[in-house]
This record gives sequence, C-alpha cells and structure tokens, in this order.
Amino acid sequence: MASSSLPQPARSAQPQPVIALYGPTASGKTAVAAELRARIDAEVISADSAALYAGLPIVTAAPAYPARLVGVVPVTEEVSVGSYQKLAHAAIDDVVAAGRTAVVVGGTGLYLRAALSALELPPPPAPGQRERWEALYAEAGPEAAHALLGERDPAAAARVHANDRRRVVRALELAEAGRSLAPAADRLWTDDTRHPTLLVAIDLPDDVLEERIDARTRAMAAAGAADEARSAWAQPLSSTARKVMGLEEFATLPEHEAIAATIQATRRLARYQTKWMRRLPGAVRLDGTRPAAATADEILALGCTGERVPRL
Repeated sequence: MASSSLPQPARSAQPQPVIALYGPTASGKTAVAAELRARIDAEVISADSAALYAGLPIVTAAPAYPARLVGVVPVTEEVSVGSYQKLAHAAIDDVVAAGRTAVVVGGTGLYLRAALSALELPPPPAPGQRERWEALYAEAGPEAAHALLGERDPAAAARVHANDRRRVVRALELAEAGRSLAPAADRLWTDDTRHPTLLVAIDLPDDVLEERIDARTRAMAAAGAADEARSAWAQPLSSTARKVMGLEEFATLPEHEAIAATIQATRRLARYQTKWMRRLPGAVRLDGTRPAAATADEILALGCTGERVPRL
C-alpha cells in the first residue's frame, strides 16, 4: 500500500542564532515557538520562572513539545534569577554551538534579560539577612524602613515607594552588601545580548488577552489543575515555588473560587508584563491576534533578512 503523509511546512533558511519571544501570559508565545520549531532547526529554551518547576505542567501551562529549562527543578528548591541565568546561558550556548537556533520564550521579563545578556545580577541575600530586614520593616514601619534606606542608598530610596515592602527590603539587603537597587550604570534596559538576537514582543488588545486568560484558566481546571496543585502543595515547598501563579489557589480553594482567583491574579500579572514589554529596547512588536503560523513566518522573514516591520 502506498504511504501517504500530511504536507509539512517548508523549512526556511536558518536565521540568526537567537530568537527571543516575549509577551504577557496567554499571548500565544508557546504556539508561535511551536511553529518556529516546525520551520527551522531550533530548540526552545524557557525564560519563565514558574515553568522551571517539575510536576506542574498544567498549572504552569508547560509546552507540549520538548523545551529546555521546563520542569527541571523540584518544587522543594529555591530558584534565583542568578541560578537561572547560569542554566540559560549554558543551554543557549549549547544550542548555538551546534549550529541551531535558540528560541528563548518567556513571560518573566527579568529572566528573559538574564538569559539573553551578560547582565551582572546582584548576589542573593546571606542566610537570615532577608528575615532580619523584613522584621525591621514590620516592627519599625514602612516610613522608618524607607528613611533608613534613604540614608544608606538615596538613589534606591528615590525609586522605591515606602509601602512596597518587597523592594524596600531588597534594597536594604543590597545596600548592606555594597550594591544598589538603582546602580549608576543600569544595564537592565540596554539592548546588549551575548549572541546576535532578534527580540520579538507579542502584543494583544487588553480585551482579547483577558478572554484568553479566562479560557486558559478554565481549560487548566478541566485538565486537572486542582489535583496537580494539591499534590505539589503537600510537599515542603520552597518560597519561590509557592509563588507559582494558580498553585495555592487550585490547591486550597474550591474549584470555582480557584478559577476566579487565578483569573484575577493572572490579569494583574499580564498588565505588569505588558508594561515591561513596552520598555524592552530593540524589540519588534507583532500583532498577537493573528494565527501563530503567520507570526512565525514574519519572525523568520525578519530573522533571515534583517528587515524591520513597522512597530505597532
């Protein structure tokens, strides 16, 4: 019997070594990366803080195709941006050295920047240091803690509001270590990269994005997010694993309440990610309402020819 097969997408000329996809959660990055894999010799590398954790493919919306730095860390372990950066640099260098394209996909902005650049990251807090500053913030109050920061690091104090507990505490940690949350040479928003990189931001109207978030959250619930979350929640979770979006909600709330709470939290995250996206230097913003295949084709045209499209 003669064999038959479905037509396969035509493979394009290999683009530059790294394609980076950024966009808010549920913007379609995973689908676009899948289309790129079908067209070029590429590997996907995740730049998502939640996707690192093992045992949470539903809650973290992990891709169905193989991707590096997905599900590689137990939920009992802490993960810092610095530790992620080492893993990401090794993965990207390995792919590029093999003559393939690294497709770096993420919704965690700092993780994406850490993966792409040689951004020097501040050290993690010493044991007990964070707890000490958090206790000071709680006991002395926001204004007093912020005033102390003003004495130790005026530039950081000018950038951080007194009521932003997390950032005030982090700024005090850094000041104690001789670093600053607001360094004089802030490379966070520069466009330097370790390898030639095409940076693409996938943009959608707010109403479309909210609809996608709602649909994805309900699909997660139908796929068994609650059982997955309860299994993880029963373990001695690290503080960073506890922050995975939807984990606590699906583990501890009735399903209808978990869906509503996760949708609300995810919408907040998406608004933050969109603000971050608009600050990315050198990014080409593409319309995320189109089919993933069309977006992938345009990305490859940009990556292979170096041409630009009009910014949205």
